[in-house]
Amino acid sequence: MEQHHVHSMNHSMTAEHHEGMHHGDHAMMVKDFQKRFWISLILTVPVLLLSPMIQDFMGVPGFFAFKGDTYVVFFLSTLIYMYGGMPFLKGLREETHKKQPGMMTLIGVAISAAYIYSAAVVFGLQGNVFFWELATLIDIMLFGHWIEMKSVMGAGKALEQLAKLIPDIAHKILEDGTTEDVPTHTLQKGDKCLVKPGEKVPGDGVILKGITSMNESMLTGESKPVSKHVGEKVIGGAINGEGALAIEIQKTGEETFIFGVIKLVREAQASKSRTQDIANRAAVLLTVIALGGGALTFFIWILATSQGLAFAMERSVTVMVIACPHALGLAVPLVVAVSTSIAATHGLLIRNRTAFEEARKIQAIIFDKTGTLTKGEFGITDVIVFDQKYSEADIVNFAGSIEQYSEHSIAKGIVKDAKQLWETENFKAISGQGVEGQVQGKAIKVVSPGYLKKAKISVKDPTIEKLTTQGKTVIFVLVDGELAGAIALADIIRPESKRAITLLKEMGIQCMMLTGDNPQVAKWVSKEIGLDEYFAEVLPDQKAAKIKEVQSRGLIVAMTGDGVNDAPALAQADVGIAIGAGTDVAIETADIILVKNNPMDVAAILGLARATYRKMIQNLLWATGYNVFAIPAAAGAFYIWGIVLTPALGAVFMSLSTIICAVNSKLLKLKD
Repeated sequence: MEQHHVHSMNHSMTAEHHEGMHHGDHAMMVKDFQKRFWISLILTVPVLLLSPMIQDFMGVPGFFAFKGDTYVVFFLSTLIYMYGGMPFLKGLREETHKKQPGMMTLIGVAISAAYIYSAAVVFGLQGNVFFWELATLIDIMLFGHWIEMKSVMGAGKALEQLAKLIPDIAHKILEDGTTEDVPTHTLQKGDKCLVKPGEKVPGDGVILKGITSMNESMLTGESKPVSKHVGEKVIGGAINGEGALAIEIQKTGEETFIFGVIKLVREAQASKSRTQDIANRAAVLLTVIALGGGALTFFIWILATSQGLAFAMERSVTVMVIACPHALGLAVPLVVAVSTSIAATHGLLIRNRTAFEEARKIQAIIFDKTGTLTKGEFGITDVIVFDQKYSEADIVNFAGSIEQYSEHSIAKGIVKDAKQLWETENFKAISGQGVEGQVQGKAIKVVSPGYLKKAKISVKDPTIEKLTTQGKTVIFVLVDGELAGAIALADIIRPESKRAITLLKEMGIQCMMLTGDNPQVAKWVSKEIGLDEYFAEVLPDQKAAKIKEVQSRGLIVAMTGDGVNDAPALAQADVGIAIGAGTDVAIETADIILVKNNPMDVAAILGLARATYRKMIQNLLWATGYNVFAIPAAAGAFYIWGIVLTPALGAVFMSLSTIICAVNSKLLKLKD
C-alpha cells in the first residue's frame, strides 16, 4: 500500500514538474532576452550620441565629441557585441557545429563582420566605423527575439491555466466518515473526497453522493453548467456548483483528463508539420541567398565601384541582416501553438498534427448515425389524437403512467416526455404486444400494431402509414377499450446536427451517414438534417469498406464516430474524428478527439484547420515576400535613386516582419 502511494505521488509530481519545467524554460528565456535588450539599449545611447553621423543628423556636429571618444565607443560597442550579441554568437556556433546554417548563423555573421571591420578601422584600417549600426542592430534583434518568446509563451498560457485548475488541497474522507485536508498529489485511486460548493474537483472520479451542477468550460468548452448526480463521472479541475459531493477518485496524476489533454497538445505542437517542411526549405534557401548574396554584394561594390571598403562592407552586412529567416522560424510553429491551445480549451483535441492539416482538404465527411447525429435514445416525434375528448398531452400522460414500470427503451422514451405521471393500478403485460392498467379510473392499454390487428381494430389514418414508412415506431393508446390516440417514436436527432450539416455543406463538404438501421429510418434522418447521401443496414465490420468505397471516388474522406465500434472506419479514413469521447483522450485510432457529443464541433475543427492553414501561408508569404524588395535594396540596387538601406534599418524591417507574424498568429480564432 505504501509503495503504491509513493508511486502515485511521484506519478503526479512528475506531470506537474514536466509542465513547470516547460513553462520555466520559456520564462527564463524571455527574461534573459528582456534583460539583454534593456542593458544593450542603455549602452547604445552614448554610442549613438558619440557617432558623427548621428550628430550631423541632429544638427549638432561635434557637440558631444572629445579626445579619445572613438575608443569609448569601441569599448561600449564591444560590451554590446559580447553581451547583447552572445545569444546569436552561441547560435552561430551551434548551427555551424550541426552543419545546419540558419537564422542565428546570419545574425552572428552579420554582427561579427560589422564589429571586426569597425574594430580594425579604430586601430588603423582606412574606412568608416559603423558601431552605431552594430549596436542598434543587436538591440533590434534582441527586441525581436524577446517579442517572439513572449508570443510563444502566450500561446501556451491556456495549457498553464489547465494545469493550475487542479486544487492544491483535497478534503479526503476517512474510514470513520470525518474529513482530512491532504495535498492533492497524495491522493490515490479509490480514495473518497468531499467537494464543497464552489470548490474545484481534485481528480477524475465518480459521484458517490450528492446532486449538483459543474462548470467544465475550461476543460470541455461547454459554456453551460452540466448537471451531475450519483454514478456520473466528474473531471478534475471542474468547478462544483451548488451541491456538496462525495466522490471516489479513479484517476490521478498523468492519468487524469487534464494531463491527458496537456500531453496531447504538447505532442501535437511538437509533431512534424508538412507546412513546417516548406518553411524549413525556405529558411535554408534564404540562408544560402543571404550568405551568398552578402559575399556577392561585397565583391561587386569593391571591384566594380569606387565606393570603398566601408560602403561595400555595410551593403554586405545589410543584405545578410535583411535576409535573416527570423520571421520564417516563427511563421509556422507559433500558429501551431496557438491553434492547438485554442482547440484544447474548446474540447477539440488534436492527436495527429499532419492529419489536422489534411483536414482542410476534406471533401466528404461520413457520420455514424447512432449517438453521433442522433442521441441514441428514443423520444416522441409525433402524437396523433383519434378521440377528441383527449389532448395530445393526455395521450402521452396515459401512456407514460402505464410505461413507467417498464425497462424497455421505447417505454423510457414515452415516460421521459410525459408531463405528468399518475398512479397505476392492476398493471400487467400483454404478452409480446403491450401493457395495461388502471389510470385515473380508466382502463388504459398501450399496445403494438399487432395487438390492433389481432383485436380487429382498424386504423384509417394516412399519417400512421407515413410515420411507419419513415421507420418510426408507432404504438397505440386505448382508453376503456376505445382507440384514443397513437404515439410515434424514433431515435432523437440532435438539435445541433442540422446546423452542423448546413455549415459543412457551406464549406463545400459532402455529408454522408452510415447506420445499421433499415433504409426507412436512414432516409428519414437523412432528409431531416439535409444529408447528401446515406448507407443503411451497414454492420460494424462493414464500415471501413464503405469508407474505402467513398475514397475510391477520388474524395478525401473524414469519418466521425464514437471511437469504439467505429475504430476500423476511423483508421481507414484520411482523417478520423472521435466524437463524444468525454474524458477518454486515449482513443488510438482517431486523429482528432472531440470531448463533447456535438456535431457542431466537427464543423468547428474543420473550420479551425482551414483558418490555421491560412494563417501559416499568410505568415510564410510575409516572412519571405518582403525580401523581394528588401534584399535588392540592401544590396544597393536602388543606390542611383538615393535609396540605401542601413544595417539598422534592415534590422527594423526584419524585426517588423517577425512582429507581424506573431500578431497575425495571435489573431487566430475559433468560429462559433
